[in-house]
Amino acid sequence: MLDGERYRWLGGGKGALSHSTPIGRLFAQHKHLPLYFTQIMATKIESKASAVGLLAAYDTFLFDCDGVLWLGDHLLPHVIETLELLRSLKKKVIFVTNNSTKSRRQYTAKFAKFGLNVTEEEIFGSAYASAVYLSTIVALPKDRKVWVLGQSGIEDELHQLGYETLGGSDPELDREFNSESPLLNVDPNVGAVVAGLDIKVNYYRLAATLQYLRDPKVEFVATNIDSTYPQKGRVLPGAGSIVESAACASGRQPVACGKPSQGMMAAIKAIHQFDPSKAIMVGDRLNTDMKFGRDGGLATLLVLTGIETKEGLDSLAPNLKPTFYAEKLGDLYLHSK
Repeated sequence: MLDGERYRWLGGGKGALSHSTPIGRLFAQHKHLPLYFTQIMATKIESKASAVGLLAAYDTFLFDCDGVLWLGDHLLPHVIETLELLRSLKKKVIFVTNNSTKSRRQYTAKFAKFGLNVTEEEIFGSAYASAVYLSTIVALPKDRKVWVLGQSGIEDELHQLGYETLGGSDPELDREFNSESPLLNVDPNVGAVVAGLDIKVNYYRLAATLQYLRDPKVEFVATNIDSTYPQKGRVLPGAGSIVESAACASGRQPVACGKPSQGMMAAIKAIHQFDPSKAIMVGDRLNTDMKFGRDGGLATLLVLTGIETKEGLDSLAPNLKPTFYAEKLGDLYLHSK
């Protein structure tokens, strides 16, 4: 007898499994699958049945990058084989990253370095989302400038959409702080501030950013609010740590364009035209990747190669648990054979 609090038929009524849901269709096609697919608890990808079942249930796969595909400059095991498997099964793959330090164009080069053939159209980054937000939602005129607290990825995406940028990678901001510097003078043509991860952040950059944010008519946009990110076994401060400094100083809260913002999800759905009920979000963070997918109506797969741990997963309330979890993305390939 199954505990009614821990198990349910997904998408159906009492004692029946609806064939209108991905899992329902999966059971109709693969009657041999074990009953754990109906658990409220997250299902671990650790057998052929679980891997094949997941592959059968979803047509569109959204991937976070850092902590899922790679850690820093280290490609994680069997990522190439997993992506090749998905493409051979005619699955749509979309790479959704909160890393704003690289533009989509720069990201294609990083993918290529790892031996991954990915097009610019398959990448949706937070820097791109921020530029699109200013261009389409705010409708900031192209003769207005954008002050950047961040790196070249933000600048590149803004330039591609026709905006001139100030700040960002300007080497003058690397100098010793001078309160009389002309860099602290406000350019009246600046209509927005975009803030993201900046490994060269210093007092100069924060002080100059504050001058623009003191004007309530200047839009305040954050690429994302990740507090940390993983790299080579370490946890490092993320964009959210920098954004929060600017927010604290100015007394303002930005519009966040990266995960888990559903504005970003709406833009991805509009561009890629997929059915959320047949899509799954794969990531390494509960508060961004998993929330992003869950709030967007997607299934979720948490991999434990980045920020989260099995202990953290086990402590979650049932409604916050991902649909699936795996030790690494490559388990999907390994267990499907």
